[in-house]
Amino acid sequence: MDLGLTGRWALVCAASKGLGLGCARALVAEGVNVVVNARGEAALLAAAAELRPINPLVEVRSVVADITTPEGRAAALEACPQVDILVNNAGGPPPGDFRQWQRSDWIAALDANMLTPIELIKATVDGMVERGFGRIVNITSGAVKAPIDVLGLSNGARSGLTGFVAGLARQPRLAARNVTVNNLLPGAFDTERLQKTMAAGAAKAGRPLESVRDQRRLGIPAQRFGNADEFGALCAFVCSSQAGYITGQNLLVDGGAYPGSF
Repeated sequence: MDLGLTGRWALVCAASKGLGLGCARALVAEGVNVVVNARGEAALLAAAAELRPINPLVEVRSVVADITTPEGRAAALEACPQVDILVNNAGGPPPGDFRQWQRSDWIAALDANMLTPIELIKATVDGMVERGFGRIVNITSGAVKAPIDVLGLSNGARSGLTGFVAGLARQPRLAARNVTVNNLLPGAFDTERLQKTMAAGAAKAGRPLESVRDQRRLGIPAQRFGNADEFGALCAFVCSSQAGYITGQNLLVDGGAYPGSF
């Protein structure tokens, strides 16, 4: 299927590894010029070098910056001639007991996982409306659908973004102008973050890492963890010309782990 994205420009945040990089790979393969952003220079430059051979006809630009700061957002936006596709992504805040979190912990979580995506949307959505095409994809978490007690910072910040998007996406000014806003909710994907989380859990419980991995994996109906490329493929479709009638949705990608009907 031709997704109708050739020649578009995308800004993909936190794209040096994991799900962000998977999304960038899929978009580049579909003929999209991409600006990839992350804070770590070495990893980001390696990611850009990996992306360029996928499709020599597109341009790949890398911006090393902290996207949660005004300066970082300005640098990323300046590198993108026009943002047709915005993929908001950021690492989740650490787990813990809410009794131990200070106001500064909550502000950091809100900045990264709610307010920064909103600022980037604000900076790009009007241009999308004027051009009659726009795709905004927010990578949130399966915890939005089924909150996890130790991820209170993430639950709160990402749920706030989800509520904001629910109202924004349904504005006729956007939807009628072919501008969509959707959230992708990943479950357990075999990324560096999942590996570190399970390693920490294994160490705390005094159990072998493989035992912890197997227990988590076998709790998923698909009997496996997801991979970044299949997540990226879904992202690319949601950004496609064929997906213009999908907006304001929370698309759960978790191998069937969520047990509910709705």
